[in-house]
Amino acid sequence: MKLLRLGKIGKEKPAIIDKDNTYRDLSSIVEDFNPNSLNFSTLEKIKNTNTLSLPKLDPNLRIGSCVSNPSKFIGIGLNFKDHAEEQNLPIPKEPIIFSKFTSCITGPNDPIIVPKDSNHTDWEVELGFVIGKKAINISVDNALDHVLGFFLVNDVSERNFQKNKGLTWDKGKGFDTFGPIGPYIVTKDELPDFQKLNMFLDVNGKRMQTGNTEKMIFDVKSLVSYMSSCMSLHPGDICCTGTPPGVGENMKPPCFLKGGEEVVLGIDKLGNQKHEVLEYKDL
Repeated sequence: MKLLRLGKIGKEKPAIIDKDNTYRDLSSIVEDFNPNSLNFSTLEKIKNTNTLSLPKLDPNLRIGSCVSNPSKFIGIGLNFKDHAEEQNLPIPKEPIIFSKFTSCITGPNDPIIVPKDSNHTDWEVELGFVIGKKAINISVDNALDHVLGFFLVNDVSERNFQKNKGLTWDKGKGFDTFGPIGPYIVTKDELPDFQKLNMFLDVNGKRMQTGNTEKMIFDVKSLVSYMSSCMSLHPGDICCTGTPPGVGENMKPPCFLKGGEEVVLGIDKLGNQKHEVLEYKDL
């Protein structure tokens, strides 16, 4: 299944893309895709529904974030071997965990706003996943039982705030608009090859990032197990799993987003995102 949310900000409706690529309204079955509903019981309810009988939605509607109001947005740093190598950094022995503030979440085609006084705003195409069942101290072997599905993420990052403003990465990861997710969730049963997906990101039509999820140092099941040993994971919690090489800070000379650029990114079977980058303006 491909699950998404359509409509103006704050008024999105849950939807499914049917076999004819038509958007169908799921409002009669589920109120929204949030921590209360992103679970396997909801998936079963949708599977047992004749979705072709549901109302059609306008395909020109804005696509919202594919998950609403998660309790956590967790990021994983330096999780691609070739990305660590481009920075001349050692391969991590354990996953590097940081938080993206949930207020950063936006839709897959919404604008990215460069923060006030920022000269180091960067891009990162990443595989995301959403939890569908509570997880605490689970084994690697059982970890995927807790994953509901996968989606595309742009882990937008302000490098100066991330690396030069103290010891945590969080403050460079959670600015407003720094968490575009979607366009849709692909449920786990329809994406068995999630560890062999091609990834790309372009800025103004120029290819910046090329990678494949098989290059991850810690795969999805290892990440879920590890994170569940550090915190409880709940339905609706989301995680982005690291980026391949080609980020702006590692170019020679470094290249960052200033405003006026167009950023396009995608992952096999998970769709694309397209963002206009806007310069910050005081309200």
